[in-house]
Amino acid sequence: MSNPEPPMAWRYCGNQIKRWRERAGVTREALAEEASCSYEYVKSMEAGRRKPTLHLLQVADGLCGAGGLLIAAREFLVPEKFPARSQEYFQYEDEALSLWSYEPLLIPGLLQTEATARALLMAHRPPLDDETMEARIQARLGRQGLLTRKPPVECSFVLYEAVLRCPLGGSAAYKEQLLHLLEVGSLRHVSVQVLPFSAGANPGLNGPIVLLETKEHARLALLEGQSLSRLTADLNEVGTAMQRHGMIRMEALGTEESARFIQRMADEL
Repeated sequence: MSNPEPPMAWRYCGNQIKRWRERAGVTREALAEEASCSYEYVKSMEAGRRKPTLHLLQVADGLCGAGGLLIAAREFLVPEKFPARSQEYFQYEDEALSLWSYEPLLIPGLLQTEATARALLMAHRPPLDDETMEARIQARLGRQGLLTRKPPVECSFVLYEAVLRCPLGGSAAYKEQLLHLLEVGSLRHVSVQVLPFSAGANPGLNGPIVLLETKEHARLALLEGQSLSRLTADLNEVGTAMQRHGMIRMEALGTEESARFIQRMADEL
């Protein structure tokens, strides 16, 4: 599968740098020297493969006599809060009436502490720049307002035991995350269940499931992979996802037993 195309803002801004540079008769080597960076670094920015930095914009603006027009492009380079592939889903999630989630590998974003979110984004490949990472962390934490919204949103989370066995961010952060799961699970409109290894073969081994009900009472399913996200309202696909999620919940521990399971793990740290 080919790599996703760089954001349009990067490509347009890079193209503008190139146009202003050529109009002013400034070579790429001269711009690179003035900006204290490599020729390939400038070339990548002009091609839109790398996000133009404020420093390069400032140097290019002055060197090419752009009169502030290149620097003004900075406001269009603010990092996206969410990956492009997930933005449609988050628009619906923000207004959801109810949400059901099963996760076999990761703590769902709605349940992550800041330390967990940071550890996961630090491990992202290719690496995120610092600005994008901070924007993503704050956006992820901001999504959690759904859990305290009024009127309450009915939420069901089922976590495979493997999710709870991954000590993200070190021992202290790991324990904090487990206790946070207990805190969120104590909310009367939120259920947190554990699908233990002892459940054996089950539909949850096929991957994550997210279902939500929109304000128009339509039901949607989010189908995800490592680099793909697809939101669907197809009745057959949503029906299949609902059937699988129902079976997973039946195999999972009840909410009280799940809380005791998580508490024992926290107590062992």
